[in-house]
Amino acid sequence: MSLPQPLMFTVGLIDQITKPIAKISHSLNGLSSDYQTGTMKMASGVAGIAASGYALQNALMPAIEMDRVLGEVKSLGVRESALKQLTDTSYQYALKYGKSATEFVSSSYDIQSAIAGLNDADLSAFTMSSNVLAAATKSDAATITNYMGTMYGIFKNQAETMGKSAWVEQITGMTAQSVQAFKTTGSEMSAAFTSLGADANSAGIAVNEQMAILGTLQATMSGSEAGTKYSAFLAGVGKAQSALGLTFTDSQGRMLPMVDILTEIRSKYGDVIDVAEGDQLAKAFGSKNAVSTIKLLLTDINGLNDSINSLGQVNGMQKAEEMAMAMTDQSERLAQSWYVIRAAWGAAILPAFNDFVGLIADMGTNVVWFTEQFPTLTRWIGYAAVAVLGLVAAGGLFTVIMGASKMAMVAWGVAAMTWTGITTALSAGLSTLRSVMFALNIVMYANPIGLIVAAIAAAIVAVGALIYYWDDLKASFADISWINVLLTGLEYAWKAVEVLFAPLLWAIEELADLAGIELDTSFEGMKKMIGVEAIAPLEGKTVKGGITQQISNANQQKSTSVGTVNVYPAKGDSSYMNFVEMHS
Repeated sequence: MSLPQPLMFTVGLIDQITKPIAKISHSLNGLSSDYQTGTMKMASGVAGIAASGYALQNALMPAIEMDRVLGEVKSLGVRESALKQLTDTSYQYALKYGKSATEFVSSSYDIQSAIAGLNDADLSAFTMSSNVLAAATKSDAATITNYMGTMYGIFKNQAETMGKSAWVEQITGMTAQSVQAFKTTGSEMSAAFTSLGADANSAGIAVNEQMAILGTLQATMSGSEAGTKYSAFLAGVGKAQSALGLTFTDSQGRMLPMVDILTEIRSKYGDVIDVAEGDQLAKAFGSKNAVSTIKLLLTDINGLNDSINSLGQVNGMQKAEEMAMAMTDQSERLAQSWYVIRAAWGAAILPAFNDFVGLIADMGTNVVWFTEQFPTLTRWIGYAAVAVLGLVAAGGLFTVIMGASKMAMVAWGVAAMTWTGITTALSAGLSTLRSVMFALNIVMYANPIGLIVAAIAAAIVAVGALIYYWDDLKASFADISWINVLLTGLEYAWKAVEVLFAPLLWAIEELADLAGIELDTSFEGMKKMIGVEAIAPLEGKTVKGGITQQISNANQQKSTSVGTVNVYPAKGDSSYMNFVEMHS
């Protein structure tokens, strides 16, 4: 069957228009998809290269960091053999105490700068002792490194005599024991010796005695103040012996040990020095700081002597190692062990890596040379690069537009689905509401109170109908003499209903009043509502034709609609009863 000509023309026109549009849309979608695929591949390739480079650099980072700090130390003229030994020592330190190996190597830079002429073993020994002492005395490596440099400057002769490595280990052990015995820190001991300088050493006082005196003084003052007061005492001890009439030097003119000097002073002034005696001592020593030193040390000469002897027995750095190990965190050791493994592994391949990276870096020099030698070619290469980037940017913009259009279509679809859902929900809600109302009616009729209300409503209908048709009934029953008795009985029956259900009838009247309907539920009111003013007596009335004929005639002549009456019982229970249409 062929289609009508106008319809065929319309279909053909639509087909001719939509076919090219469909092809264009398909081409655009394909172009967008191809561009997106190419972009993703390019991005994946770049990301893969970047990730590989980052992973390689991260794996080699411990070796790179170690190489950097070793380069700093190497700049001071340290030999390769010393650097190799220093590296191995830093690994041992990190594995044992859980501290940074790179910081260990970095601290050796200050040691090498302060102490010239250290051989391979000495540089590693000084660095190890300084870092162990820093860990043992809760100080930083820089402070202790500076402290070691100061101590070497003061006791250089002893260090040369003992051997630098043995001497630094002894100083480390003495300092650690002093920190433990006198409740001080490595930083405070460093400040004390910095303030004291070489005064005590010049007077021939041994290092253990100096350390014991400075440690004891720090019980009531800082390290720098202790060094200042001790230095004041040493400066005035020579002239004080003449002023006081006491002997503070031996036969060779060398200063006696501190314990002997304090014993001499106590023999003259006793254990406690009063104000006058203090002034005399200050005048003799030329300084109140010297008197402060005497007063503090004089209270416990025996304790000071024990401290001096105890420090004199230290030969190595065992005490410092014990204290450092006690404060070592095992989780830090684990982390540093992993760092050391990566550093040692990376050190093996770092030379090749550095050569490769250096070659790439050198390409920068070649590129600069090329741009200077061929400026025109460089400019056109730049134009080509800009053009390619412009095309990439245009393709990206096109992809953005296509993506935005798809997002708009998706948003429109979501809005349409949302509206459909709303209308469906409303329809379901109305259906549910009808079901609920139907169920409510069933429940209300199943409720005894509802049945009672319905019965009352039915009674009202029946009585209303009886009143309305009363004239016909009276005529029909005119020949029955006891009809007046029946009428009176009905009136009394309604009054009984009024008495029993007075609250309910009152509620009906109130609801009708709220609805704007005048309703009187009394017997007379019901008659007025249906249009009957009064019921005449039946006496003397006779109706022809009998009851059947009168009722039939009335039914044929009258048809009246009473309407709808809603009845609501009290206490929140609701029910309604529709009056049926009554025809007469």
